[in-house]
Amino acid sequence: MTTLAPPPSQEDARRSHRAGPPADGGVAARARRLFTGPEDDPRWARPALWGILLLATALYAWNLTSITGNTFYDAAVYSGTKSWKAFFFGALDSGSFITVDKPPFALWVMGLSARVFGYGTWQLMLPMVAAGTGSVALLYRQIKRDFGPIAGTISALVLTLTPITVAITRDTNPDPILVLLMMLGAAALMKAVRNGKLMPLVWSAVAIGFAFNTKMMQAYVVLPAFFLVYLWATNVSLGKRIRNLAVATVALVVSSAWWMVVVDLIPASSRPYIGGSTDNTVWDLVIGYNGFGRIFGASSSVGSQGNGASFGGSSGLYRMFNEIMGGQISWLIPFAAIALVGGLVLRGRAPRTDAKRAALMLWGGWFVLHFLTFSLAEGTFHPYYVTAMAPGIAALAGAGGVLLYRAFREGSAAKWAWVLPAAIAAGSVWAVVLLQRVAGSGTVYTVAEIVVGVAGVASVLGLLVGRFTKRHRLMGFAALAAVVALLAGPAAYSVSAATSSTNGTNPTAGPSTGGGMGGGGGGMGGAPNGSSSGTKGKMGSAPSGSGSGSGKMGTPPSGGTAPSGTGSSTGKTGTAESGTESGSTSKSTSESGTQQAGGGMGGGSQVSSEMIAYLKKHQDGATWLLAVSTDQTASSIILESGQPVISMGGWSGSDNAMTLAKLKSLVKSGTLHYIIVSSDGGQGTNSAIATWVKAHGTAVKSSAYSSSSSTSTSSTSTSTSSGLYRLDASDVS
Repeated sequence: MTTLAPPPSQEDARRSHRAGPPADGGVAARARRLFTGPEDDPRWARPALWGILLLATALYAWNLTSITGNTFYDAAVYSGTKSWKAFFFGALDSGSFITVDKPPFALWVMGLSARVFGYGTWQLMLPMVAAGTGSVALLYRQIKRDFGPIAGTISALVLTLTPITVAITRDTNPDPILVLLMMLGAAALMKAVRNGKLMPLVWSAVAIGFAFNTKMMQAYVVLPAFFLVYLWATNVSLGKRIRNLAVATVALVVSSAWWMVVVDLIPASSRPYIGGSTDNTVWDLVIGYNGFGRIFGASSSVGSQGNGASFGGSSGLYRMFNEIMGGQISWLIPFAAIALVGGLVLRGRAPRTDAKRAALMLWGGWFVLHFLTFSLAEGTFHPYYVTAMAPGIAALAGAGGVLLYRAFREGSAAKWAWVLPAAIAAGSVWAVVLLQRVAGSGTVYTVAEIVVGVAGVASVLGLLVGRFTKRHRLMGFAALAAVVALLAGPAAYSVSAATSSTNGTNPTAGPSTGGGMGGGGGGMGGAPNGSSSGTKGKMGSAPSGSGSGSGKMGTPPSGGTAPSGTGSSTGKTGTAESGTESGSTSKSTSESGTQQAGGGMGGGSQVSSEMIAYLKKHQDGATWLLAVSTDQTASSIILESGQPVISMGGWSGSDNAMTLAKLKSLVKSGTLHYIIVSSDGGQGTNSAIATWVKAHGTAVKSSAYSSSSSTSTSSTSTSTSSGLYRLDASDVS
């Protein structure tokens, strides 16, 4: 008797799609799915994700021990490993005289890593690499959930190859931590939109609150999009949506403000001065220097020369496309913008709670809000800020691109025949323009330009021919060619960022294409790669101690001989008073340019390795090794000496952290003996301090610490006084 087998079920069909036996629910099966993905995924999806995550990790961690990072934050992390008080406040020095000009969450993350594993290059970079790779994985998961594995894969690859993201993730600036926290907030928000429950929305608010404690007001850029998406798309009543948003707002305020409130409630005499503020409060730092001052360029805390200072070119809607910023972030902006509009149109008739449209609204709002904020900001602006915009661009490229492709393949020719090819053509043409700007900078860029041109033309023609001849396989190959065309340029820049040294203060990717200053303000411009004269200068490395495996940022020795390897760090809005050059010679360096407002201390002074050795030998039990004018100089000396150093004027030299009365108190108590002042005086409080120090202190001759064979790049180093003065309790009347 012949029998007929029943047709395979949908579950059987899904299982047969994947290699290997069906899942049994055990540990082995779960481990296998970790590497192969869910059973209803294509076989290529999870291996492709792992490949992208490995690529991201390789780009972010390549030649890790060569990374110097931002000495400003490196010094604060080091100080936090020596003092829990400095750790909590985010103080620049372990004596907790002044804080950095940001809240301390990113410093806490790096500091905990350094406390657990020891202070060194990879210990500080480990959280940054993890944050960068984690952001890629999180974006993949979010886009895949609503748009499928192809969209998730494209989005993850775009984020991985965003040049400025590669550059900043290879640095110790707080931005990678900021981006990860904001993306965690977005993931929790979308979960709240899908299930209508309160707690995911609360956790979204908490994530943004932690992001606020990483970089203050920048974390709030996405909030309008978050509120709009939840109000519009959540499948609960309007009253419940409003109530949930009110509760989440309370969570946002609490998670954002708790550190600020605690710090401002502590008496000023018991905590460090709040760097970057005008009145020694975190609130002023939030509203002024890190708030409206960034947008309108009206923060007096950065000094008159700092107002409007920009390292990314003049403000305006073209800023993201100019010669400085274009190669960092703008490669896929034309494609993403078209994909956003097209995707929203395609979902126009979907129900209010449609998850795909909600996701497009979220990532589209993320992109547009960041684009407008960064483009129009008139205050201090660094290119690496725009890494926060990269997830929005990447999400739209993947999600919107897949929606456009499906509509192009399945829709009417009259309606969709030109949208996707036009988006690819626009992106390819813009990539060629960007690569033309760096023509002659290297073979990799020439090859990238050829690849973009050939793949772009092949993609557009293949899509059109395939669409009108109904050859779906040809359209698939054309879509793959589009990915190659749109990512060849960013890939070249990203490889450059991963394989060459970058400016730790103002990291960028690719070759130098323009100067750094746009709009008003003084200071030095940040040229990409840190290689042109704008912000050129040796970045200070960390103490080079004898601890095994510590690399450039190893634990500083406790002896009196200063270790080598510290370089001067360039300023955000101006120049430091001096720096410390690599200790293989006794040569000291002095940065060019004028001292920032608040002069009278630091201009033209010399800080050499020999001077640091002298100071350590004659520290005589003082808490602070030295007092200098700015954070840049202080951080370099902290990292070389391993000792607390006072920054009297904060980053730009204009903070009122040091007063004459406070200086006298420190000297009288024996916690400070040495101070560097300039030879030309200045105005205001700093001038009064300089005058008093010169009148009551003992000038230290350069011959006291400089050998006869030493050389200098500054004519002032051979003078009788190097600007260094010794003060003792008896000098205070």
